[in-house]
Amino acid sequence: MLSDFDLTGRTALVTGAGRGIGKGIALALAEAGADVGVTALGDANAARVAQEVTALGRCGFDWAADGTRVEAMADLAARVLAELGPLDILVNCIGDSIRGAVASGPENAQRVMTEADWHTIIDINLTQAFVGCHVFGPHFLERRRGCVINVSSFAAVRPAAQMTAYAAAKAGLTRFTESLALEWAPYGVRVNAIAPGSFPDREQLSAEVWQRRQETDAPRIPLGRFGMPREVGLLAVYLSSEAASYVTGQTICIDGGRTLL
Repeated sequence: MLSDFDLTGRTALVTGAGRGIGKGIALALAEAGADVGVTALGDANAARVAQEVTALGRCGFDWAADGTRVEAMADLAARVLAELGPLDILVNCIGDSIRGAVASGPENAQRVMTEADWHTIIDINLTQAFVGCHVFGPHFLERRRGCVINVSSFAAVRPAAQMTAYAAAKAGLTRFTESLALEWAPYGVRVNAIAPGSFPDREQLSAEVWQRRQETDAPRIPLGRFGMPREVGLLAVYLSSEAASYVTGQTICIDGGRTLL
């Protein structure tokens, strides 16, 4: 292994890591040598991922927290820094979507988003990154080092009908990442984003649903398959490592070519 990618001695916190892409990132960081703390909305999922980190020979920690609220994350920060130690890497990976039209129309049979839906999706996909950086930013800035990775989506580049709130939040996350990268560059803190394409969580799907999606959805992707969470994790390892010491303010798509369509 090239020493430039070695994360031995580093510590990382991955929010929203109870499953899926967040879990893939947490485990890849651990494989690269980092001690990893994970948060999820519930204790059980976070604990399972922390146990898998420990099984890889690293120190794993788990906490339940609402990553979209400053008060909740601020209450957690003291525990994170006390148990995990000085933080080197922060991955803001909370996200979800609700399909729905912006307004009803005469021929619109789609579900129409409510005001609550809009605020929920903006908070889950955009506000959560502000919260993580707002709470842990002073720690990075005081140390004058660190790496932040915001997990975005191909929707930041390729919009779709019925996904306006999600696309707006992810596009906003791109500009948030770029602006914060400029704000924190004088302190030696790098800020980047990863924009995944289709990464369905196989652990959350029945065998029947998984097979159906393989047959109907995967062929529409230029590379002909879904992505694996570990692949996003490997990109996160790169962005967290010395190999990416000259990379900041970037949103990197990992989507099998989907944004090229």
